[in-house]
Amino acid sequence: MWRSLVLMAAFGLISLDPARADLVEVDLELALMVDASRSMTERELEIQRRGYAEALRSPQVLRAVQSGLLQRVAMSYIEWSGTQRVVVDWTLIETAEDLDAFASKLDWWFDPALRRTSISEALLFGASQIETNDFDGLRQVIDISGDGPNNQGRGVETARNSVVAKGIVINGLPLMTDEGLGRAWHLDGLDIYYRTCVIGGPGAFVIPVLDWGDFADAVRRKLVLEMVGLTPAAAAIPVQALARDPSDCRIGEKIWEERRRYWDEP
Repeated sequence: MWRSLVLMAAFGLISLDPARADLVEVDLELALMVDASRSMTERELEIQRRGYAEALRSPQVLRAVQSGLLQRVAMSYIEWSGTQRVVVDWTLIETAEDLDAFASKLDWWFDPALRRTSISEALLFGASQIETNDFDGLRQVIDISGDGPNNQGRGVETARNSVVAKGIVINGLPLMTDEGLGRAWHLDGLDIYYRTCVIGGPGAFVIPVLDWGDFADAVRRKLVLEMVGLTPAAAAIPVQALARDPSDCRIGEKIWEERRRYWDEP
């Protein structure tokens, strides 16, 4: 009898792991990692929340949710800087009502504390959230937005490679709007940085946001592509002159050290 059970488990007919047996199967586990670092203004944080809420309530996203084999996805919404904050925990999404309820939890919130930018720790946190949630997705995706390069924590390439090795795809939404505090940390060619240093895995892509007025549309397009499992024609669209080398995956740390020299001078 035991031998038969082992053979059945080996062929995937049953699971001998009680913890795995309790997981809810979904087409996609999607961790939305949203930048809330020191360079983001109060207005920008509000635009992000409202943009995601608008996109989630769109009929295109609902059709994408219901296009999969199981017609359901699991999502979480996490704000990150040097640390991370789960705003909406993992939620099963099947209907328009589910999407609306998720969007309704994205009420405006702003923490004025000054925080650095750790894309690397955000990626590792997102991966741990996927590995420990109550869902078993046919695909796992981390969707990370940000308005600057990594400047804290582990190297972004090291974190990216670790996450991709787990079978998790990383997509990027670089915010190239050059507003408020972000001007001091602005990196021309941030989309190229994301393409080179941040995204990874089969079909990974970058969708840059050049103007806050386009944010909701960019999020909607990104969500649809992720839920349907498609990749846009171009992995990235270079749009800005290269004042600094955006393919240098330590450029954020170098900018930070450059500015620290001025702060430390008497």
